[in-house]
Amino acid sequence: MRKLTALAAGAILLAAPSAQGLAERQNPFLQPYDTKYEIAPFEKIQTSDFIPAIKAGIAEQDEAIMNIVRNRATPDFDNTILPLENLSPILERVSGVFYHYMEAMSTPEFAAMSEEAIPLLNDANNKLMLNDLLFQRIKSVYDMRDKMGLNAVQKRLVEKYYRQFAEQGAALSADKKAELVKINDEISRLFIQFNRNLLNATNQFAVVVYDEKELAGLPESSVAQAAEEAKSRGLKDMWVFTLHAPSRLPVLQYADSRGLRKAIYEGYTNLASYGENSNLPVISQIVKLRNEKAKLMGFDTFAQMMTSRVMAKTPEAATELLMQVFEPAVKRSHEEVADMQAYVDANGGGFKIAPYDYYYYADKVKKQKFDLDEAELRPYFALDNVLKGMFDATEKLYGVKMVPMPDAPKYIDDLQVFDVVDAKTGEHIAVWMCDYFPRDTKRQGAWMEQMQSAGLYGDGSYKRPIVYNVGNFSRPTPGTPALLTIDEVETMFHEFGHALQGMLTTAPYKSLAGTNVDRDYVEMCSQINEHWAFEPEVLKTYARHYKTGEIIPDALIEKISASGKFNQGFTTTELAGSALLDMMYGAQAEVNDVKAFEEEVAKKIGMPAEITFRYRSPYFKHIFGDDGYASGYYTYLWAQVLEADAWELFKQKGIFDKKTAASFKKNILESGDTEDAMVLFKRFRGHNPDAKALLRLRGFE
Repeated sequence: MRKLTALAAGAILLAAPSAQGLAERQNPFLQPYDTKYEIAPFEKIQTSDFIPAIKAGIAEQDEAIMNIVRNRATPDFDNTILPLENLSPILERVSGVFYHYMEAMSTPEFAAMSEEAIPLLNDANNKLMLNDLLFQRIKSVYDMRDKMGLNAVQKRLVEKYYRQFAEQGAALSADKKAELVKINDEISRLFIQFNRNLLNATNQFAVVVYDEKELAGLPESSVAQAAEEAKSRGLKDMWVFTLHAPSRLPVLQYADSRGLRKAIYEGYTNLASYGENSNLPVISQIVKLRNEKAKLMGFDTFAQMMTSRVMAKTPEAATELLMQVFEPAVKRSHEEVADMQAYVDANGGGFKIAPYDYYYYADKVKKQKFDLDEAELRPYFALDNVLKGMFDATEKLYGVKMVPMPDAPKYIDDLQVFDVVDAKTGEHIAVWMCDYFPRDTKRQGAWMEQMQSAGLYGDGSYKRPIVYNVGNFSRPTPGTPALLTIDEVETMFHEFGHALQGMLTTAPYKSLAGTNVDRDYVEMCSQINEHWAFEPEVLKTYARHYKTGEIIPDALIEKISASGKFNQGFTTTELAGSALLDMMYGAQAEVNDVKAFEEEVAKKIGMPAEITFRYRSPYFKHIFGDDGYASGYYTYLWAQVLEADAWELFKQKGIFDKKTAASFKKNILESGDTEDAMVLFKRFRGHNPDAKALLRLRGFE
């Protein structure tokens, strides 16, 4: 989640034509939106609105900071900490839309504008976080927090602000602050370049198929999608496959043509690693600058600095956790490869399993072992049905209902908007949006964010959040609805788990609300929500054949359950491998040859030759597209320990047990960062996290 307390914005009047000639047009970011629940009026927003709004808002933020600093009263919670929560409502609005568009609506015009906007926003953040007079007031409140009569949540907010300012360099000397600003600005510029290169490289790569025989094995929906892509490019009687997941993954899993699989695989694993869109030199610069930043902040390495802020505390502790999972996962992956090689040999393949064979032959072995063809599942996973099943499970667990808002503002026609209400009282809880289909202006992957946080606002009101999920799922084709793969169903439930933590929060302050929690805790809610997707009781509520309406047969459900631990060696190895790669980047002073460094890490940790890191460095956006998961990608696995342990309780008590669900809602989903994460987890689970729960869940123990 992005914190917006450091930002502010305003707006100006722009000229636009009207019936009377040129009439003044007001920048929509200037005042509170006049829409229901203050949803952004997307149809009124123009790219030209952002820069004027940001510039005016920075001046507004500067004034707000000055009001805090020049206050002659003794620093306290009300005159120092609380104003930081609402430095500028206007920039909170513009930032919410700006950062969303950067990821999901990055047109060439918007991308060009963002290169001017990002330095402005960074400068505003620096002026806030490195303001010595402001930090001294915060420190004064922090030092006296136990004597001010604050409640526990207020004290936690004080401690969080003090820690964040200190971590951002507020306690540095003036010359070191200037150096830090320079480094931050340069790293930010490199993030922009990394993301632009990645988006351009993704959109520029395609595999054109001329011979229909090359399509053997592919599902009809994938062939139809490839035909539509070719048609959109003016290519008659051809098929075009891209690197977007709905196009790429079916090829790797189902295409009988080994050449087609290899072309797509190598295109993906070499993404943004050559030519004008190469991210290799960008990564080298980021690693070097991060190390310089860590030294400036008093740490030996960047990894040391980043892990000090979360539950792991040290790179060594994080690495130890990773190896506890990685080693048994690799052992299992060797067994999986042996099964696949046996299949190849038995069918006269005459070749050794390569990385681009893994998905394909894993699917063959899965069919052989469990008589499960994932292609036969897709007709039961129409997107709208899955959405309804997810909503029904959520209502049963947490008592909230999703009510469509067809007239809500939208930035694209595909967007769906829902009013999240209390199922019993109808009381408004949140707004939720979903944007699920790929397009050229959207980066790959799936994520959750918010445009408005829950919490106390400057006018004294307590507002509810506006949250969104974004994905890149299989599009509908003529005559066929969007049919999801089993992985896409899992991803939908995963991201909605994040959304639930954002929507259901009851924390009183924005900085403590929703997903504003430790990075190695935030993935727990998303990962545990995946489990409900494939529970038989839930499957029967939504998995209906899109043509016949038939409920998914018990035989198919049994196959899904039986195969639940299949291929976990591969899945865990590629994830843990990427996390180890990330952690080792954070330990380096510099990396001049990125490819050689990757190879060195793979050899050092014992990465199987048949498996590639989940994300190769040039498209490892989690750690090089921003600082969000840098030296912190391991947190997915730590959070999986938490969710595996928590899920065991649901399985023991019942997946819809009211008492267990109520406890999870209260202690985990609603609490945000109002208490220490470990305290909240133990209150729900009754004991410290059991690391072996993950090994049990994956079938390694």
